[in-house]
Amino acid sequence: MRILLVCNNVSLFGGIERVVCNLANAFAEKGCEVVVYSLEPQKYNGFYVYNSVERGINFIWYQGCHRAGFLKFSKPKSLAGKFWREVKRLLVFPVLYYFKSDKSRKFKKVLKKFNPHIVIDNIYTDDAKKLFKYFAKEKVIRVVHTSFDIHTKFNSGLSNFCQIVLLTPQEMGEFKQKYPQANFHIIPNFIPEIPKQNIDYVNKVVLSVGRLCDGKGFFRLIDIWEIVQKDSRFGEWKLHIVGDGLLKEQIQEKIKAKNLQDSIILKPFTNQIEQEYLQASIYVMTSHYEGLPMVLIEAESFGLPCIAFDVKTGPSDIIENEKSGFLIPDGDLEGYAEKLKALMQNQNLRESMGKRAKEIAQEKFSKEVIMKKWFELFERLSIKRGSIRKFRSLY
Repeated sequence: MRILLVCNNVSLFGGIERVVCNLANAFAEKGCEVVVYSLEPQKYNGFYVYNSVERGINFIWYQGCHRAGFLKFSKPKSLAGKFWREVKRLLVFPVLYYFKSDKSRKFKKVLKKFNPHIVIDNIYTDDAKKLFKYFAKEKVIRVVHTSFDIHTKFNSGLSNFCQIVLLTPQEMGEFKQKYPQANFHIIPNFIPEIPKQNIDYVNKVVLSVGRLCDGKGFFRLIDIWEIVQKDSRFGEWKLHIVGDGLLKEQIQEKIKAKNLQDSIILKPFTNQIEQEYLQASIYVMTSHYEGLPMVLIEAESFGLPCIAFDVKTGPSDIIENEKSGFLIPDGDLEGYAEKLKALMQNQNLRESMGKRAKEIAQEKFSKEVIMKKWFELFERLSIKRGSIRKFRSLY
């Protein structure tokens, strides 16, 4: 069975990129031939570990017309300059059109050469209409990694898909109302394996991992930590923030402005992220929105009790409030700080919640549970296409 996985940029460090890596490895382990296609050229070596080509995974990077610096027009300093800028734009319009359509042409060649049975699309932009216009719609499965509101903001073109996978059932009604032509399926993300290592709940480290961007809410995490640090009982505790991104300097400036540089440690992304989990005893998330956050599932798999704002989707699908962690009303910084302090001062509570967190990871988000859902979906789609191929033997 040939499966094509498509994403925006496979070399980035993020939840979608981690999901693509996990799916590619899991499909290859089942004997499928897998191609991972990145819509952006390779700029980094990548942060996630894929199986080798011998195990059935190949990469294809878009190698298109990205050296188009000569098409960038500097800001004119005079009226005459503005006139000549517009003239140049008209002259190079055919070239610009070629560059914009180049990605679609290259992708068409990939589809023709690989001829996949199934395409799993993980892109979050509106490129879908151009990319898949030459391919059978019934063979394409679109995975929505964000909440309904954020999806609508990005205008990611779901009207072009017949089969759509959502990570949680919470917004099924809204999606169905907007896209009545589509069939919706619920398949959460999974973690490759439940770690055997046990964390030490004596560790006085609170951990948060994510890209340093607006949506992840690290500015309000700093505000929460400031509230916690006003209590002298928690002076020995450290907050580790692991991530990189456009807001790194601003976050560093805020930490320094609040004089928290001794208790907040900002760390870069790492391929050894499991070591960060093992050093902590509490995991915190302060995102303004989420789809189904992989880092939260991963934290629970290590047995970390978790705290998160109860945003529309994501945390409530993973955290059992008062059992494996705490869900805080969105925006309640004081309430968040109080629950965090409750965990910090009670090791027994951290241990009991951590134990339940690990059970949830195994019961709901293990590879065995989720891959079964994928192959059941493939089997249903094969029946709709009238194919005699059955996928049940793969799980």
